[in-house]
Amino acid sequence: MVENRFWIDKSLAELSDDEWESLCDGCGRCCQIRLEDSETGQLMETAITCRLFDNDSCRCTQYSRRHVEVKNCVSINADNVSDLYWLPKTCAYKLVDEGQDLHPWHPLVAGNHQAIKEAGISVYGKTISEEHVHQEDIESYIKWV
Repeated sequence: MVENRFWIDKSLAELSDDEWESLCDGCGRCCQIRLEDSETGQLMETAITCRLFDNDSCRCTQYSRRHVEVKNCVSINADNVSDLYWLPKTCAYKLVDEGQDLHPWHPLVAGNHQAIKEAGISVYGKTISEEHVHQEDIESYIKWV
């Protein structure tokens, strides 16, 4: 557990690189493939993750090279977090941007990375890599609609 609750005292723009990275709770939901209904604009998450996502660690296997490897990978930063409407309500970046505290299961609060899995917030064990899904089958993986 972090004694220095920096996310309370600082804005996202004021965070050091280490503080920024530690805010990621490892839920993996930002790595899920989403579909948007062209008529309604409704956004639907799928149980499919980016090919670079490691389901065991709930982290990107090529984090430093993700934008080279995946052209449409979106960087979350202090300038765009409020515009990323698809981020889950539980996202620490979104919470801090809105002046809210982190949830009790967040690794910085709980003191461990298992709490998010135990709380059922992460995609751990709930997804399949896009490498194993045929394009025509993607809609059958829609969830949390």
